[in-house]
Amino acid sequence: MKLEYQILIAWLLDMVLGDPRWLPHPVRIIGRFAAVIEGPLRRSITHARVAGVIAAALVVGVTAAMTAAVLYLARNLHPLLGDGVAIIIFYTAFSTRDLADHASAVHEALDRGDLPSAQRLVGMMVGRDTAAMDEEAVARAAVESVAENSVDGVVAPLIFAAAAGPVGAMVYKAVSTLDSTFGYRNERYRDFGWASARIDDLANYIPARITAFLLMTAALTRGSFARALAVCRRDGRLHASPNSGLSEAAMAGALGVQLGGPVLRSGIPQEMPYLGAPAARPEAGTITAATTLMMMTSGLALASLLALRIGISTLARG
Repeated sequence: MKLEYQILIAWLLDMVLGDPRWLPHPVRIIGRFAAVIEGPLRRSITHARVAGVIAAALVVGVTAAMTAAVLYLARNLHPLLGDGVAIIIFYTAFSTRDLADHASAVHEALDRGDLPSAQRLVGMMVGRDTAAMDEEAVARAAVESVAENSVDGVVAPLIFAAAAGPVGAMVYKAVSTLDSTFGYRNERYRDFGWASARIDDLANYIPARITAFLLMTAALTRGSFARALAVCRRDGRLHASPNSGLSEAAMAGALGVQLGGPVLRSGIPQEMPYLGAPAARPEAGTITAATTLMMMTSGLALASLLALRIGISTLARG
């Protein structure tokens, strides 16, 4: 089966099934492996940055080797089994439906006036304190999470899948997991997580820019392409990360709201840049609008990448 069909089937499975909590997920396995090797590496290598580089190399290398080995065994047992394993790997790498489900749960809680539930649910999406958030802050956090994860949960896995198959998709998930495990700018991980954070920045550099463009394209349905482009160009690089602000700024412009601003993490206030103009305050309905744009972005990414692969294949044959 051609790679294009495998990716399409996996994307459709993700849209229908999402990410059932009972299903063993490779990302959780990768995260556990990263956590297991941290202690021994820190104890055996005194230089934290060197230990972190080795940790990142081990996690990415083992993930690539294990994925390739599983695919090789499956394909040698039967071609159809190989196709099935590839589809499952792709399916676990895509997170469009799961992201939409998380955002919708926050929207529903806000819609019925259940702020404590909304705070708890948005806390599953963002790495910040949520207990003191009001409805506007909850909605803003949810929209920011949808925008940011449009890169690493939606578009980037599709790009790596189309470019390098199942191994590429899993390597990307390993890089993303490393960043979420070690890529913190605190005392514990400033040096040890340096490599994990830098690799993640590099892996997302092109996907972040493609995602911002696709979000702007999706904003054509709202008549807000020009505003999304203007806000992205003006505010997209205000974020400390070279990537994170782009999709959030594009989303802010597309929806006509302001995102960003101060947040609390572990009780410590942190200043974050404002993205967009305060034309309207985020609310429950803004989450739905953001989710719709994210879903459209996912579809645009899929269609564009499959068309590109088919076009390249046709040119190569002819």
